Amino acid sequence: MRARLVRVDAVLVQAAIAAALSFAHLHDIANAAGQHGWKAWAYPVSVDLLLVAAWRRLRSGTAKGAAWCWFAISLAASLGANVATAGLLDVHAVPAWLRILVAGWPAVAFLGGTLLAHSPSPQAPSPEPVTSDPAPVLPVPAVPAALVAHARKVAADHRTRTGQAIDTPTLRARLGVTTPLAEAVAAQL
Repeated sequence: MRARLVRVDAVLVQAAIAAALSFAHLHDIANAAGQHGWKAWAYPVSVDLLLVAAWRRLRSGTAKGAAWCWFAISLAASLGANVATAGLLDVHAVPAWLRILVAGWPAVAFLGGTLLAHSPSPQAPSPEPVTSDPAPVLPVPAVPAALVAHARKVAADHRTRTGQAIDTPTLRARLGVTTPLAEAVAAQL
């Protein structure tokens, strides 16, 4: 257990150092390109937040094409600043194309962040209408332990408020899951 904690701490320390260096390089490039004061500090935040938002979308499993695009754009901005500050760029004679890229970055980041934040993301399925028709026989879905734990809380809250055990249709609606999944969860309560 202790060895695992040491490994995690070492990874976190390494990540913090890498983040700080990358942040400083982005700031230095923005400053060299004519963005001074708070603006120079906002660039690394903007690049890193777009990178995180794209990575989060990649992990969610939806809109992966757009997520990869914005991940690549923000990674290129970060990596470009890191490489440029390695002595490849004369910070006293920044080329016009770099000044244009830095000046245009806020619009690019705003577009990317907006598209990532407002494109469809995974949500709980909408409740199905309750019908009197019998449901077709379907395989019982696997129920994650976290869902069962949450369902227990929902059921306990329902019992506290109503004095009665929760029924499957109410459980399904409260959890926002399909009928077969609600039945599988109810079987484990």
